Amino acid sequence: QVQLVESGGGLVQPGGSLRLSCAASGSGSTVGVMGWYRQGPGSQRELVATISTSLTTQNYADSVKGRFTISRDNAKNTVYLQMNSLRPEDTAVYYCNSGSYSTRVPGRYWGKGTLVTVSS
Repeated sequence: QVQLVESGGGLVQPGGSLRLSCAASGSGSTVGVMGWYRQGPGSQRELVATISTSLTTQNYADSVKGRFTISRDNAKNTVYLQMNSLRPEDTAVYYCNSGSYSTRVPGRYWGKGTLVTVSS
């Protein structure tokens, strides 16, 4: 069993930056691929960015490429999402995810979510 705890959401102006963190309990082999998904108002949950346990494979949504960077500290079982040049359309609840063996499909473990609001 893996528990995920997110932090770092909030209100930011367009063009601003935020850094999300997600700490996972459980061993590395259980945690697996870690990543971030988001769900905006009236939208389905979508992949934002994922990263493999080996750190060698990363997957980004086209809409965030060049603006968001995912990173991971395996010693701390923590994944980060650095979000720069934020846009109003990035407004969503961001969910941490783990447990998958693929960077393209979500695992079975989800955090409770953290709200990111981009508005002037």
